[in-house]
Amino acid sequence: MSGAEKIRVRVSEITPINALVTRFRFERCDGADLPTFSGGAHTVVEMQDGGVTRLNPYSLMSDPYDQRSYTISVRRDDTGRGGSLFMHQQVKVGDEMTISYPVNLFSLDLRARKHLFLAGGIGITPFMAQIQQLERFGTQWELHYACRNKGLGSYADELTSRHPNQTHVYFDDQSQAINLPHLLEGQPLGTHVYVCGPKGMINWVRDTAQGLGWPQDNIHYEEFLAPQPGKPFEVKLAVSNKTIQVGEHESLLEAMEREGVDAPYLCRGGACGQCETAVIGYDGKFIHRDHWLEPQEHESGKKIMPCVSRFEGKTLVLDR
Repeated sequence: MSGAEKIRVRVSEITPINALVTRFRFERCDGADLPTFSGGAHTVVEMQDGGVTRLNPYSLMSDPYDQRSYTISVRRDDTGRGGSLFMHQQVKVGDEMTISYPVNLFSLDLRARKHLFLAGGIGITPFMAQIQQLERFGTQWELHYACRNKGLGSYADELTSRHPNQTHVYFDDQSQAINLPHLLEGQPLGTHVYVCGPKGMINWVRDTAQGLGWPQDNIHYEEFLAPQPGKPFEVKLAVSNKTIQVGEHESLLEAMEREGVDAPYLCRGGACGQCETAVIGYDGKFIHRDHWLEPQEHESGKKIMPCVSRFEGKTLVLDR
């Protein structure tokens, strides 16, 4: 595992939250304290699934100042690449696993006068830790949480019980929806907005806030993209002097790791920029899926994010 350092942990508790979401608690195998983290941080969980090593990022949702354990919540995706199914079906209490040190790409801006949280579905998890962090210091915050229905509203009852004045929950099956323009227009000067959820929700919040004149620096979002399948392709790695094949159901990053090439990463979801790689030459087209590169960088053909992006064509040569 490149990127952040590794920690060997034991699964100390597994708790079903609803039909799709399960919570996992980890404690260090050596009994030592875990590192503190700030709200919004994630860890990369390593899964040995037969002959396949899966590496998935999950937001830490426990108290950032509790060094005894970490907790994550995993939403089962029956049509995904297998990481969530592995966690739901194969991981048991007492199992030893490897996770990364916490990395934060979605941190709170502590200069804000108020923090406005917008969550969709499993996107509630980073806000669980952020709320605990802000409550410790008495900082002003407000949560608006959209769920498919009451049964899939992970932690909605807990949040409304503990924070009835700050928590607002909306259920799709009851035709409830966030009045986003009204909500954003009613915030005091110096408010920062944070959104985590489906891509459509993230784009909606960002576009609406920008259209209302919110400063770019006051808008924060997080979305970890899963690598999508595609046509197999061949890549030449100039520095490593290797030619590798990228399979239909693996990412370019995973293919490089499989062949022993140490490629850096922090998120594995197209958000952090750590795995950005220069393109030396190509004959074909890129399928860019990251959040990191600017549109003009996508069009230039000079860079690719191996964690989520793909290529279709005859030749691709990378500076790796």
